[in-house]
Amino acid sequence: MACPACGAPVVAFVVPPAFREHAPAPETAICTSCLRTVPASDADTDAVAPEDADFSRIHESFPTGRGGAAFALVLGKLDSLALNRPAIQALCDEAERAGTDVALALERLAGASTLDPPYDVDRRRQQLASFR
Repeated sequence: MACPACGAPVVAFVVPPAFREHAPAPETAICTSCLRTVPASDADTDAVAPEDADFSRIHESFPTGRGGAAFALVLGKLDSLALNRPAIQALCDEAERAGTDVALALERLAGASTLDPPYDVDRRRQQLASFR
């Protein structure tokens, strides 16, 4: 139950069928530290439905449910905006349809000292704002 990239714990979830094409696997895990997403099998963990996934292990303000699953996949793609732009836009739309304010969620994560993603969350938030 550890991230293959950094060794931190992960949160595993089942990706809803509507946006599986943008996920690394139907059962995906997100790292609680570096925010990378990987197939849950690569992290040696079992995935649960998004409604049961404990995304608060990443940050207390992390969205829950279907919106949380879409947002988690967005975070996993933010390392390369140029390559992942269509997927990021589609996943942001899915998250927002599920009631998640993506910009606000990113703003809250930007100030989290416990996170160590390979990108600057606040800078990515600003760049995403220019997408829309």
